[in-house]
Amino acid sequence: MLQTLHIKNFALIEQLHIDFSGSFSTITGETGAGKSILLGALGLVLGNRADLTSLKDKEQKCMVEAHFNIGDYQLNEFFAQNDMDYEDTTIIRREILPSGKSRAFVNDTPINLQELQQLGEYLIDIHSQQQTRELSDELYQMQILDAVAGNNNLLVTYKKQYTLYKEVLSKLKKLQDQKASLSKEQDYNAFLLQELVTANLKAGEQEELEESLEMLSNVEFIKESVAKALAIANEEQLGALQNLKDIKNSLQKISSLSAEYAGYYERVSSLVIELDDITGSLAEGYEKLADDPAELERVNQKLQLIYALQKKHQAATVADLLTIQEELESKVVLVENIDDAIKQQEDEAEKAKAITDGTAAKLYEARQKAIPVLTEKITAILSQLGMPNARFKFEVAVTESYFNNGKDQMSLLFSGNKGTDFGLMKKVASGGEMSRIMLAVKAVLANYSKLPSIIFDEIDTGVSGEIANKMGDIMKNMSQQMQVMAITHLPQIAAKGDRQYKVFKTTQGDNTVSELKLLTHDERVREIAEMLSGKDVSDSALNHARALLN
Repeated sequence: MLQTLHIKNFALIEQLHIDFSGSFSTITGETGAGKSILLGALGLVLGNRADLTSLKDKEQKCMVEAHFNIGDYQLNEFFAQNDMDYEDTTIIRREILPSGKSRAFVNDTPINLQELQQLGEYLIDIHSQQQTRELSDELYQMQILDAVAGNNNLLVTYKKQYTLYKEVLSKLKKLQDQKASLSKEQDYNAFLLQELVTANLKAGEQEELEESLEMLSNVEFIKESVAKALAIANEEQLGALQNLKDIKNSLQKISSLSAEYAGYYERVSSLVIELDDITGSLAEGYEKLADDPAELERVNQKLQLIYALQKKHQAATVADLLTIQEELESKVVLVENIDDAIKQQEDEAEKAKAITDGTAAKLYEARQKAIPVLTEKITAILSQLGMPNARFKFEVAVTESYFNNGKDQMSLLFSGNKGTDFGLMKKVASGGEMSRIMLAVKAVLANYSKLPSIIFDEIDTGVSGEIANKMGDIMKNMSQQMQVMAITHLPQIAAKGDRQYKVFKTTQGDNTVSELKLLTHDERVREIAEMLSGKDVSDSALNHARALLN
C-alpha cells in the first residue's frame, strides 16, 4: 500500500508531504484545484515520462518520493531478478533536473524507466476514464475471466510451453530454409568439392613444387656450375682443397710454439674438413642431376592447377584451399543429412505442440466454468448500482491460432435494458454504465486476486443520488482487502471514506500553489456541505453532511 507521498517543485506544488491510510480514502476539491497534478506526480514514481514542464521552478530540480509497504506482494523474486535491494517498506524516488535529465531510484538503487514501470504495475492500479475504455479490449476481458477462473499458474505453465514451442518451430524453419538454400547450390558445391578432392592437395605442397620447378628448369646450368666448383676445389696441384691442406701442414709445424698459431691451425683444419665434405656432397648430387622433361611437365601442371584453384576460390595458399574443401564437404554432407535433422525437429515440434495444446485446453475449460460465476457476480453488483436488467454474454471460442494467453478468442456482448439486443459494450453502454461496470469488475477482482492499491479517478462520472451511495459502499467494502482511494465530486462517496483529503489552491502574491490536506471531522462536514449546496452553506446542508458522515 502507499504509505507516504512527498512532492517537491512539481507543477503547481511547491512542497507537499502526505500520509495515507490502508483503508478507504477520498480526495475532493474544486475542478482545477490540482487533483490531476497529484495523479501526475504519482505517475512519475510509477514510470511515466517526464519533461521540463513538470518543474514549477525551472532552476530547481523536481522530486517525487513515495513509500510503499509491499510485504504482502511477494515481490522478492522481482527485486532479485532486477538487481534491486528488497525492503518491506520500499522507497521509490523520481527526480527531474533543470537540465531535463530524469533519474529514478528504488531503495536508493538507480533503475531505468522500464524496470520502474514493471514495478509500478505491482503497486498501484490507477483507474481513469482511459482504463474504463479498456473494458472493450479483448485482452483485458480475458484477464478478468482468468482471475475468476484462477488461471494464474496455468497461464505461467502455458507461456513457458508456448515459448518452447516457438523456439522449436523457429529451429525447424531455419533448417527448412537452409535446405532450400543449400539445395539450389548443391550441384555446384559438389562440383567444386570434387575438383578440390581430385587435385589431391597437401599442406606445404606448393612451396615444394615451386622449388622443384626451379631445379628442373635450370638443370644444365646447375650441372655446369657444380662441375666448375668441383674442378676448382679438387684440381691436384692448384685446387682449393689442396691449397688448404698445404696451409694446414705449414701451420701444423708452428702450432706448438704458441696458442695463437695453434688456434689458426685448428681453424684451417676445420675449413679443410668442411670443404672436403661440401665437395663430396656436390659430387654425389652431381651424379643425380639429369634432364627429366616428364617430371618437369608434371610439376608445372600441378602448379598451374593450384594457381587456377587459388584464383577461383580467392585463396592465398594451399592451406586456404584445404579449409574451403572442408567447408564444402560440410555443406554437401549437411544437405545429404538435413532431411533427417528436419524430421527430428518436426517430431520435436509435434511434441511441443501437443503439450501446449493440452494446457490451452485446460485454460479453455477453466474459462468456461468461470463464465457463469463472473456473470452472476457482476450482474448482482450492477443491480445494486441501478442496472437491474444488465446482461452479459461472455463467449470464448477455441481457435487454431496461438496467443500469449492460450488459443481462445473472447467476445463480450452487453445489454443494459430489457428488450434490447446484445451488442459490443463500447457501442451500446453509456459513460455512466461503463463506470459502474468497471467498478463492479474491480469489486469482483478484489475477491480473486491480490490487487495492488487502487485509485479511482472520478469513476462516479455520470451517476448521482442513491447510485452514488451504493458505489461508495462497494468501494468501502473493497477497502477491507486492499487500499482504496477515490477522487470524487460526489458528497455521497466522499462521506464513505475513512479519511478525506482536500486539494485546493492558494495564491501567494503572484504565485499560485496547489496543496493537499487531511481534513478533520469538522472540516469534512464543511467540505461535504459545500459539495451539496455550494459555497453558501445552509444549515440543512450541514445537517445533511453530518448525516452522510454518520
